[in-house]
Amino acid sequence: MNNAVNDGVWSGRWVAQRLGVGLEGDDGLPDLLGLALRRNPKRAHLLVSNVLGKHVPQSPSVVYGHGFRLGRRVRALLGETAAASAVVLGYAETATGLGHAVADGVGLAPYLHSTRRPVTGLAPAGGFEEPHSHATTHLLLPENPALLAGDGPLVLVDDEFSTGNTVLNTIRDLHIRHPRRRYVVVALVDMRSPEDTARLQRFADGIGARVDLVAAASGTVRLPDDVLDRGRELVARHEAARPDEPHEPFRGRIARVDLRWPPGLPDGGRHGFTPAHRARLEAALPAMAGRVAEALPRGARHVLVLGFEELMYTPLRLARELERIAPDTRVRFSTTTRSPVLAVDDPGYAIRTRLVFPAHDDPADGPGERYAYNVAGAGFDAVVAVVDSAADTPALHAADGLTARLAAHSPHVLLAVVPSHVPAPPSATPERPAMLPEPLRGPAFSSYPPDEVGWLLRDLSDVTLEAPTEEREEAIQSGGAHYAESLPVEYQPSEQYQQLFHAALDASATRIAHAVGVVTETVLDAGAARPVLVSLARAGTPVGILMRRWARFRHGLDLPHYAVSIVRGRGIDANALRWLADHHDPRDVVFVDGWTGKGAITRELAQAIEEFEKAEGVTGFSPEIAVLADPGSCVRTYGTREDFLIPSACLNSTVSGLISRTVLRADLVGPDDFHGAKFYRELAGADVSMAFLDAVGARFQDVTETVGTTVKERMTEDRTPTWAGWRAVERISEEYGIHDVNLVKPGVGETTRVLLRRVPWKILAKAGAGPDLDHVRLLAAQRGVPVEEVGELPYTCVGLIHPKYTRGATGADGRTVNV
Repeated sequence: MNNAVNDGVWSGRWVAQRLGVGLEGDDGLPDLLGLALRRNPKRAHLLVSNVLGKHVPQSPSVVYGHGFRLGRRVRALLGETAAASAVVLGYAETATGLGHAVADGVGLAPYLHSTRRPVTGLAPAGGFEEPHSHATTHLLLPENPALLAGDGPLVLVDDEFSTGNTVLNTIRDLHIRHPRRRYVVVALVDMRSPEDTARLQRFADGIGARVDLVAAASGTVRLPDDVLDRGRELVARHEAARPDEPHEPFRGRIARVDLRWPPGLPDGGRHGFTPAHRARLEAALPAMAGRVAEALPRGARHVLVLGFEELMYTPLRLARELERIAPDTRVRFSTTTRSPVLAVDDPGYAIRTRLVFPAHDDPADGPGERYAYNVAGAGFDAVVAVVDSAADTPALHAADGLTARLAAHSPHVLLAVVPSHVPAPPSATPERPAMLPEPLRGPAFSSYPPDEVGWLLRDLSDVTLEAPTEEREEAIQSGGAHYAESLPVEYQPSEQYQQLFHAALDASATRIAHAVGVVTETVLDAGAARPVLVSLARAGTPVGILMRRWARFRHGLDLPHYAVSIVRGRGIDANALRWLADHHDPRDVVFVDGWTGKGAITRELAQAIEEFEKAEGVTGFSPEIAVLADPGSCVRTYGTREDFLIPSACLNSTVSGLISRTVLRADLVGPDDFHGAKFYRELAGADVSMAFLDAVGARFQDVTETVGTTVKERMTEDRTPTWAGWRAVERISEEYGIHDVNLVKPGVGETTRVLLRRVPWKILAKAGAGPDLDHVRLLAAQRGVPVEEVGELPYTCVGLIHPKYTRGATGADGRTVNV
């Protein structure tokens, strides 16, 4: 294969001899790859592709052909039906053209590539980090947010697959938003170690998805232990030997060529490129390439078409078409880049020359150097520079700009400008208040210290909201009122019940501490450097505080923590989401709850987030919930799936910072208000909120080792929700003639709530359940509710709300009548 730089000499020899870096694997690797040294402290070496069209000028047919053939392999792997529902995603900046060529090979799929160029007013549909890169942050900015919302295969395309970290970060970010069953990773070369390969498989198993790999070649890079230090020293020595690259005198002619780009056709995949766009481009390419050919000087036989950073595909297709219509011309293709690489003029080195010029597209990360490699000294008769209109700035044409640098090395420079595709502005959204209120904090609101939690709630402490339990139940079941429009009278525990609480806390503190550690470590392993914990008030709030305490105890992290309201049938507080989006990256938000029952709140949150994104144009919030206990198998992030007594479920406000359940009533909560809640200051004498937190926190040290072991095992397990709890609730609802799943409350926590807040009908207890149900049995006895032991029950217990409740269904003493 013609490597386009150093015919007959491997372009990795120079680095291999000096650093001990080597390639091991398929026989064709040296034809595909050379080696260079990065001017980057994160990684010493650079694998330089000879067929990518980035650093090394290459035949456009060779560049496009590699990507297209990989796409054909993907199509064969997926089959026609799955390929038709796939989306292809390429990585900026090096793989934007490769990814687009793969999408062409698949033939049926739309294409999107990540970008480092934000667009004002366009909210990202996702994003991720490329840790080893010189510019790490990638944005996903599809014009149509639904592009990534399907459940068909996602095809991820990069030039090289070295460790797999970037792919893992991408799938992790997107899978939370839009879970799918299949991913395909495509690369020119797979250079992962066996450990990296195994890690990807564990990750795929953990999310319950299939991840396939398609590559042109595979192998590994052999690196000595001190490669970073040796690489830095070598770069420093060679840079010192040539501190200032001379600016050769301007000698070439610069002219423009009008491509007559089709109106409305995107210039690439930055905001999405559909099969229909592809058809329009194919139809327009011959005429556009013909205009370039006509503008070239007579006798030009060696021509470079030079793309611009992320703009790779359009100039590649122009170059390939030019190669087709001008067979006597030797056409080569490459692009400019942000990547700082050492240039060494040696036949065994991949980057022989370097042109340096200032950025000319007003980048979001500020001014800086840009580069064109292996252009100087290559003897091109003409260079066709293709940029988008955002990059056609005075900096491009300055004395030290790209066009002048090219004109110093070629007698003719043609500039072709493609209109930058600007996505249509999002539809107008309703006006918002100028400023949402700041979170409420203790001691003014709640008995928790102010740093433990910020409540995104409205203080309704002075409003009488309590109603007798029977009156509330009748209104709720008759449809006359929503349960969130009033509050139950706060249960005042008897001395016997308080003793049960403290005994339960002492017995279960270690088990709770272990679950806290496991769920927190799972969240921290998910990718966000500093997660923002957002508890679903109020059951989630003690758990969120414990997770925050674990992160500080184990990692020294001080995580932000807030509590927000979510109401079944009404959704999550949209104003609270707006506040969070204004103050934090939505991608960092982790919603926290105490436990799952049948999964109603899990479903409620997912629907509410979807509706919020459509209405507000703000994306990034994950609909997943992290919980202490997931007996219903409704979530992927949990401390345990056992159904056991969590002492914070035994009480109401007195174990939750003295805060009531949340309230949503139109006459009290306006469109620009947070949902409301009350602070029961008068119950301070019975408050055990801090005692609960401190008792669990005191066991953190005891469970540190077992938490680590559990988390490692958890990462290899299939954590996909089975929704077994929901199916069990449906069965119980029918077997007991209730015919309403909302009246069936599974699990210890939900059963306790039934006994404390609602009008219970009966309690189903798993046969042989032990002390975890002592408090349930006591509450049931106090309210005259029968406890029925059941042999086959997926939960420890299930609480049944009276299915046909009116006030006449209770006796004179207020207790339920058995029916």
